Amino acid sequence: MGTAERREAPDEGVVAQVRTRPDGGAPGRGTAVAGHGTSGRRDDVEYVGGPEDSRGKASYRPLWVEEPARRHRLPDPVRTAAVRAVLLIAVTLIQAMVAFLSTLAGSWLAFPMVISSVVSTILATWGVLDVWVTRQVWNQRNGVVSVPSSTARALRRERRRARRRERSAQRAEARIRRRGGAGQLSHP
Repeated sequence: MGTAERREAPDEGVVAQVRTRPDGGAPGRGTAVAGHGTSGRRDDVEYVGGPEDSRGKASYRPLWVEEPARRHRLPDPVRTAAVRAVLLIAVTLIQAMVAFLSTLAGSWLAFPMVISSVVSTILATWGVLDVWVTRQVWNQRNGVVSVPSSTARALRRERRRARRRERSAQRAEARIRRRGGAGQLSHP
């Protein structure tokens, strides 16, 4: 989004004056240039006047302009595994801190916390490996097609065949309807 300057209205009837400077953002970040938004359509850059414009309708100015995401979202199984791993790591760090502080204090809780910290470290390592393995499996099944061992190529090929069969069946039905049912021996 560009840099917007907002000023208080000098008069009662004037709401605000907003200017978008095209040089306000980094190049390629979706800034508005010469009155054009990121979608290519003409945007109103300056808003001057009362709450109603010259046509009598209320003027609308969006609160923000959505920019497309630079990276795709993680697949659901990978995201679930990543959340699980982050939670395990957080619990491990908390346990390690409690073990350290209780050791410094000479508390009876030190030994059980050290043991549980070792166990949760093993679980956190498992969680990180789970994210890695889940990501690799998802990529092999649904992702990269150029890898020879990928099963995604066969799955996509099956989907394409099913779509072709469905389209040809729809075309055949449309052809029968256009002819008025001629050539059809029975009605379904």
